[in-house]
Amino acid sequence: MTVTGGDILDVPSSTVADTVLQRLTATYGAAADPERAAPMRAYMKDVAPFLGLTTPVRRALSRTVLEGLPRPDEPDCAAIALRCWQLPEREYHYFVVDYLRRHARVCSSGFLPVARHLAATLSWWDTVDALAAHVVGALVAADPALRADMDAWIVDEDLWVARTALLHQLRHKERTDSERLFSYCLRQSGHPDFFVRKAIGWSLREYAKTDPEAVRTFLARERGRFAPLSVREALKNIGA
Repeated sequence: MTVTGGDILDVPSSTVADTVLQRLTATYGAAADPERAAPMRAYMKDVAPFLGLTTPVRRALSRTVLEGLPRPDEPDCAAIALRCWQLPEREYHYFVVDYLRRHARVCSSGFLPVARHLAATLSWWDTVDALAAHVVGALVAADPALRADMDAWIVDEDLWVARTALLHQLRHKERTDSERLFSYCLRQSGHPDFFVRKAIGWSLREYAKTDPEAVRTFLARERGRFAPLSVREALKNIGA
């Protein structure tokens, strides 16, 4: 993808995206439930308006929207993601997250600017975390050269971009670059925001499922640098 200025990305032409957007807005819009929408918006701290679709309903509708469509390529994924992200209601963003989780394997390292745009725009944990673990993480696993981009993201001023870097290895298990994981945690150990501190603990807790002793050793040496929240989260399943 090409960057045209700041975080503004070119939206590729895609007939698949044309069909998806037409079906999606008609199908989701017809099923909107305004009575559910208000409390959903409040629960998500007013990050975006909602249509009022519960997750089971939304995913069932999504299957209808996608029925009979071909497997997308990378430009299709980019067009669908960027165009849906321009729609105000949060369910369209959830659709993108689910779609990209399913099709991340067709995307190359060139998709990373799109993933960053999604993480840094209308940001909240409900979209950022899944994008980090299932999209960005998949891109980095497929192309380890993108670790250099993660090294830049971890020091980004946008806390959600930094959180994405912290969480991108959540599903890597034995393939986790533990040295990089630990260095990222240390780099953000003094961050004042709850969501970054929580992500530190979560990333360590998840890696502890693969190598609990490495996490224990790391925290035995460095725990004084971390907020109690981060340490508590990291040791939740393995003890001190």
